[in-house]
Amino acid sequence: MAWRLQTPRVLVVELDGGKDSAVRAASGSMVAYEGDVAFKSAGMGGGGGLRAALKQRVTGESLSLMDVSGRGTVHFAVDAGYVLVLDLAGQTLKAESEAILALSAGLRTDVTFTGLQGASSGQGLFTTTVTGHGPAALISLGGPPIALRVGPDCPLVVDPDAYIGCVGDVRQSFVTDVSWRNLVGESSGEAFSLRFEGEGVVYIQPEER
Repeated sequence: MAWRLQTPRVLVVELDGGKDSAVRAASGSMVAYEGDVAFKSAGMGGGGGLRAALKQRVTGESLSLMDVSGRGTVHFAVDAGYVLVLDLAGQTLKAESEAILALSAGLRTDVTFTGLQGASSGQGLFTTTVTGHGPAALISLGGPPIALRVGPDCPLVVDPDAYIGCVGDVRQSFVTDVSWRNLVGESSGEAFSLRFEGEGVVYIQPEER
């Protein structure tokens, strides 16, 4: 199995027919394929089983995935968004479910509590976590993704409308005493930002949702 970007907006996955080369991808994200490839629903909880399905239903963090297997080449894309491929080696990836494009067979998904409800973008109490070993692909619908590093002495504050996901030992909290929105004409409504501490990388998009 090999993953590559044909363009910044199209993910290409080569399937070799083995079980380990199977991929779970966002439902409806296949735009073209060659070879003997099969598609089916990943089932409850995006392939995570009954427990994951129940947690997603209760939390509202829905993850709709399809199983892609066989031997061939598959092209994935969503709304011409930019694709970000991450190679996980035991780290934890946290991302909103709608930002997940594809996951390799060795990765597991769950839903975790992230804190108090955030801003108008819909950032809520829960987020999808991905753990294990193998490549994962996120989608950025607001321009090319940007990687920002978080260090022990260098916390990071992010606009929730720009946030895509994060990798590493990163703790997320909500900041409510934000004054910068008043300077850009966004003083109405709740002024929330996301604060990240620990050690890892946070991914954002340059255009807010």
